[in-house]
Amino acid sequence: MNNAINATHLTFLLTGAFWTLVLSLMAFVGGGVVGLVIALGRTSPVRFLRILSGGYVQIVQGTPLLVILFVVYFGLPTVGYSLSPMLAAGLSLTIYVSAYLGEIWRGCLEAVPKAQWEAAECLALSKTQRMVKVILPQAVRIATPPTVGFSVQIIKNTSLASVVGFVELARAGQLINNSIFQPFSIYMIVALLYFCMCFPISVFSRRLERTGASRLKAAETAVSA
Repeated sequence: MNNAINATHLTFLLTGAFWTLVLSLMAFVGGGVVGLVIALGRTSPVRFLRILSGGYVQIVQGTPLLVILFVVYFGLPTVGYSLSPMLAAGLSLTIYVSAYLGEIWRGCLEAVPKAQWEAAECLALSKTQRMVKVILPQAVRIATPPTVGFSVQIIKNTSLASVVGFVELARAGQLINNSIFQPFSIYMIVALLYFCMCFPISVFSRRLERTGASRLKAAETAVSA
């Protein structure tokens, strides 16, 4: 029996890496849309919305992603909703990501100086106009570095999708190892592929943080002058 790693194995791993990125993108986009709603709810002047969105965040952040995957994939069919492994993994990660992005973006909204909120109100803008034209553009600049940094966690957490049968990078490595029994070599390649996906994002995130800090310092200097 040939136990050597060949081109077919490497192609299978690269395919798994591709589906890891696809699943990460699904989670980021879906989680971003829901997360924005959560962030706006958390900063809403309406107490009911703050309680509702805060409860959602506490429940999701207090539940392991693995449990969310089990509930969505194995639990929903009991009430008549069967999902494919990809949809189940995408929905589970969307729920998970939305709670964390919602909290990140809530903090960024609240980090906008209070004077900016007051100035927007003095311009007689409506609540929607104040948020869209004044607050959100500033919050986006603050939120970009931590959001990009969190995307690394999304990529790594996709490895849990294998429990519902979705073949991403970690699952692809496991399947190959089950056939050729070369765990060290296989998982070193898997680790290298994860590194190649995550390291550039980490570097980009740190660069954004430094750029943001430099701009903030320059703005404070200008104000002082």
